[in-house]
Amino acid sequence: MDNELHEQVLSCSYGRFPWDGWKERALAAGMPPELAVLGRGVMREAYQHAWDEDLQRVCGWEDEGNAMLVLALESPEQAAADWQQLLDTDGGRGHWNHQTGEWVSFH
Repeated sequence: MDNELHEQVLSCSYGRFPWDGWKERALAAGMPPELAVLGRGVMREAYQHAWDEDLQRVCGWEDEGNAMLVLALESPEQAAADWQQLLDTDGGRGHWNHQTGEWVSFH
């Protein structure tokens, strides 16, 4: 992640982080609240859990979440499924235990 973005996040006050602004934009665009909260969570976790840079871009860090907004407004079910999987697997870091059917985190 670039230092400029990191500095931007560190300079934010509580409730005014980029993911909070994204949620406000999503709600204003007519996104259902549950989906807006889910998208906010993905954007936040991508940053806070230091997901790899390619995944951070997918989670809104390159375009201020514009592609996420488009996806969620055009295909809300797909966005919800994709975002929930990212949250459930901490950005895909881990593996499935086929014996238990559970996700095992690398952390």
